[in-house]
Parts: sequence; C-alpha cells; structure tokens
Amino acid sequence: MSEGFISRGFRGRRQKSDESARIPPGQYLERGFPVLSAGPTPHTPLTSWDFSLLGEIDQPKSWSWDEFRALPRETVAKDIHCVTKWSKLDTHWEGVSLDTLLEQVETSASYVIAFSDGGYTTNLPLDEITGGRAWVVDTYEGQPLSPEHGGPARLLVPHLYLWKSAKWVRGLRLVEDDKPGFWESLGYSNHGDPWKEERYWGD
Repeated sequence: MSEGFISRGFRGRRQKSDESARIPPGQYLERGFPVLSAGPTPHTPLTSWDFSLLGEIDQPKSWSWDEFRALPRETVAKDIHCVTKWSKLDTHWEGVSLDTLLEQVETSASYVIAFSDGGYTTNLPLDEITGGRAWVVDTYEGQPLSPEHGGPARLLVPHLYLWKSAKWVRGLRLVEDDKPGFWESLGYSNHGDPWKEERYWGD
C-alpha cells in the first residue's frame, strides 16, 4: 500500500469528522439551499428600498439602496442552520455588519425587532447581533441575493436558527423590552440556539 494512498484515506476521514462536528444536534447536512417562507415572496424595487434604524435611539437613521451599498462591506463564510433540521456548511455572503450600522446611532435599548417587507418580524437581544455576529447581506455566493432567499437584502445571524435571519429585511426597531416576533409568537423559541436545540418554547 503506497504512502500516497494512506494519506488520501486519512484526509477523507478527517474531513467527514470535521463536517460532523460542525452540524448541531438533530440536524442533517444539506447540499442545496431549500426555500422556506411564511408567505408570498416580496419583490421590492431597489429605487424604493431603504434600511432604517428606529425606536429608542437618539434619532432615526435610514439608508437608500445606493447609500447602503456604499457603506464598508464585509465578506463572510458561515455555516447556517434551519429549524426544519437542515444545515448548510461554508455559505459565502457579502454585506454590511450591524456593528457598522448601529455605531451611527446612540441607544439604551437592549433588544431589536427586525422588520421586513411582507410584515415579518423577529426579535433579538442587541448583544446577539453586535460584536461581529450579524450582517445585512445582499450577495450570496458572489451573486446578488435572489428574492426567494431574501433579496434584495436579508439579515444574517448565523449562530442562531435561520428564522432569526429575517428575509427581505427593511430595518431594526430598537426597544428596551423584548417582544416576540412572528414565529416566536407562534411557539418558536425566543432565542433559537441550534447547538442547544432551542426550536420551540420550553426547549
């Protein structure tokens, strides 16, 4: 048996082990990108798109599409996990860190309510979306984000289940008191940590 053959074999087993370690309990590896939505897919013209920060801040702030695209951008590679039990590894996105957006306002709020075209909302603690943990992304795998995956822009909070990464996002409302969003008010976990299997209230 040649040394080259042994090396290839060991690399293959190590890769499989590494993938398994990246998939949270109760999840399976998905090679595609399933489309799951609670309602019809909005199609917002870029000329009328904006992103806003509202609520308990010193003054409201908003960016048009061109202004948003001109902000400092980041490329991120992340694993994502859906509450319907699929996980997708090594997804590549480009967008604007929420740190970049939030540093332009002053607030004493502890939570945010992300709101989207179509009326969708989801709630998040402020400390879950700062410190390089969340983005508003408009590019997926080098291409403009398609409407079925939340384009023109969606929230990306990859360390939580994907319903927290609101599609078609249009802004954040900063609030002092937590308030359940769309799925949270229907029984989904208020937090949504895949590694703790926080799928539903009580998990």
